[in-house]
Amino acid sequence: MKIGAKILLTCWLLCLSSQALAHKPSDSYLAISVDGADLHGRWDVALRDLDNPLVLDSNGDGKLTWGELKRRQADIAHYAFSRITLASDGQNCPIQPGEMLIDHHTDGAYAVLMFNAKCALQPARLAIDYHLFADIDTLHKGLVSVVNDGAIATAILGLDHPQETLDLHGKPLANVFIDFMLEGMGHIWRGFDHALFLIALLLPASWVARGRSWQAVASPRPVVLELLRIVTAFTAAHAITLTLAAFHLISVPAVLVEIGIAVTILLAALNNIYPLVQRRLWLIAFAFGLIHGFGFANVLIDMALPPLHLAVALAGFNLGVEAGQLGIVLLLLPVLYLYRQEHWFKLAALYGGSAAISVFAVSWIVERCAILSV
Repeated sequence: MKIGAKILLTCWLLCLSSQALAHKPSDSYLAISVDGADLHGRWDVALRDLDNPLVLDSNGDGKLTWGELKRRQADIAHYAFSRITLASDGQNCPIQPGEMLIDHHTDGAYAVLMFNAKCALQPARLAIDYHLFADIDTLHKGLVSVVNDGAIATAILGLDHPQETLDLHGKPLANVFIDFMLEGMGHIWRGFDHALFLIALLLPASWVARGRSWQAVASPRPVVLELLRIVTAFTAAHAITLTLAAFHLISVPAVLVEIGIAVTILLAALNNIYPLVQRRLWLIAFAFGLIHGFGFANVLIDMALPPLHLAVALAGFNLGVEAGQLGIVLLLLPVLYLYRQEHWFKLAALYGGSAAISVFAVSWIVERCAILSV
C-alpha cells in the first residue's frame, strides 16, 4: 500500500511542478460585425504574448514603446493574420489588415488590430480557423463574438478547438451556456493559480490542528463537513465578485488581483505548515474567494457581451468553475484521507506540498510586483 501511495504522491507532485512551471493562460478578443458581404473586425492581442515570438522590445529595457511597436506593425499583422482564416460557404473571405492601435485591458496593454474582410456573398454562416500562438502556447484561447443585425454568435477557440462555424442568425443561449461552462472548467485546470489555492485549502482536510501540529482525523465525517464549508464559502465569495466585475459594477487592476491571489496562496500554504488559524477556516476561504473572483472575471469582462448573453455566460462559467473544483476535490481528497495515518505521507504531502506551493507563491508575488513597479 505504501508503494502505491508513494507512486500516487510522486505523480501528484510532478503535476504540481509542471503547473508551477507553466504561465498564466492568455486570451485574445476577436470582435466581428457583419455588413452584407463585408466583415469589419477588431482583434485585441496582448503585447506580452506578441513579444514572445516577435521580440518587440528591441532594446531589451523591459518597456514597449509606441516607436518599437510602430516599426514592427507589419510583422505583428503578418504574424497574427497568417494564423486565422475566415470563410463562408466554403470560400475564403480574404482579410485586409488595417491600422494598429493600443488599448489597455484589465491585465495590461493590447495591440488592437483592425481589419476588413470581403466574402463572395452575404454569409449566413461564418467558419473561423484559429491558430494564434498554437505553436508556442497550448493554453491560449481566442474569445470570439460576431454581431449580425443584432444577432450575436460567440465561440471560444484554441489548440483543442481551433475551428468553429457560427450561425450568423445568433447562437442559442443554451450553447453559449455550454461553451462558457466548458471554459470555466478549463480555466480551473489551466489557471493553475486558482487550482493551487484550492489544493492548499484541501491539503489539511484529513488532519485536525492540535496546538501547532496536525493529527489525523478518526472518521471521514468531519473531513466532509469541513470541506463542504470551505468549498461553499469560496464558491459563494468568488461568485459575488465575479458577477460584480463582469457587469462593470466594480473594477480592480489585474496586476493587483494577481498579486492578491498569490498572497492568498502563500498564506493558505503557510497556515498548513504552521497552523495559526485553526477554526472557521471557511471564513478565510470566503475572504480569499472574493479576491479570486476578480481573477475569474477577466475572462468575461473584455468580451463586451450584451447583458442577457453575459448573464448566461456568467452562469455557465460559474458552473464550470465549480465542476473543475469538484474534479480536483475528487482527485486529491481520497488519497489524502486514505494515507492520513502515514507519517511520511503527512511530511511529504502536507508539509512538502505546502512548502512547494509557498515557494511558487513567493516567486509569483516578486514577479507581479516587478511588473507593477515598471
